[in-house]
Amino acid sequence: MFTLAHLSDPHLGPMPDPRIRELLSKRVIGYVNWQRNRGRSMRSTYLEQLIDDVHRHTPDHIAVTGDLVNIALDREITAARDWLERVGPSEDVTVVPGNHDAYVPGAIRKATDAWASYMTGDGETDVGFPFVRRRGPVALIGVSTARASGPWFATGRIGTMQTRRLHAVLKRLGEEGLFRILLIHHPPGVKATAWVKRLTDASRVRAVIKAGGCELVLHGHTHMATQAAIEGPHGDVPVICVPSASNVPGGRRPPSRYNLFRISGKADSWRCEMVERGFTERDGTIETLDEITIGVPSVNLSRAESVN
Repeated sequence: MFTLAHLSDPHLGPMPDPRIRELLSKRVIGYVNWQRNRGRSMRSTYLEQLIDDVHRHTPDHIAVTGDLVNIALDREITAARDWLERVGPSEDVTVVPGNHDAYVPGAIRKATDAWASYMTGDGETDVGFPFVRRRGPVALIGVSTARASGPWFATGRIGTMQTRRLHAVLKRLGEEGLFRILLIHHPPGVKATAWVKRLTDASRVRAVIKAGGCELVLHGHTHMATQAAIEGPHGDVPVICVPSASNVPGGRRPPSRYNLFRISGKADSWRCEMVERGFTERDGTIETLDEITIGVPSVNLSRAESVN
């Protein structure tokens, strides 16, 4: 059995005091939002307790699907690197970036440089998307939807070149009989979030999965606990979002949470169990909130080979 812990959108705080010149951009909007809202609804104390709970459950690997920072200040990006080192060594933790990590032009390059060891594929030294990490029976495929967007927008985009590479990667890994997990920040479903926060070319991701296959898609961005599905070549592929890892109880969105995925079996008979753990609204303690079996596509390898 392979166990993967998934968390997302930590929005690490407290935010360092920005210099005036750093606010002469879209950042001023995010800074005001932090002071008025997010600084109260997201707390590092909850995040720290959540990470401690993750470590107590000793997963084989940890995935973080973006938005480590808030307005992508240089000092935020450096602090996020320090935080990642506390979460775990880069061989045991995989990261993909989110829109807040690319808040203004140039920020995503600084973020990927600082967090490079957490988002490079096996045997690679440079960051490139999609990247692949094989861990036991599992293949983690990291894609980037992080793009700087205009004021009031939080959109993402995967792009043509990355889509083409993703198609080839999914097909190859499927032929190897691995359990493919796609890590992405923005949800790839139809109308999965507000228009100003959407993945603008989500149809590309859906088309690639329909053609190449995938066993599980994990994302963040919405700060909600949702389960959806998109069409794959051998059945519906589950698409699962986890709430922000730093949300406080009592807010508009679910409090701090992470998911554990326990994967067993093989390509023609995968089994995936999901355990939701997080803070309760009742008394603010971390508990198991739900345990379910995730329906993943089962591929008859001999049939798949004949079709291909």
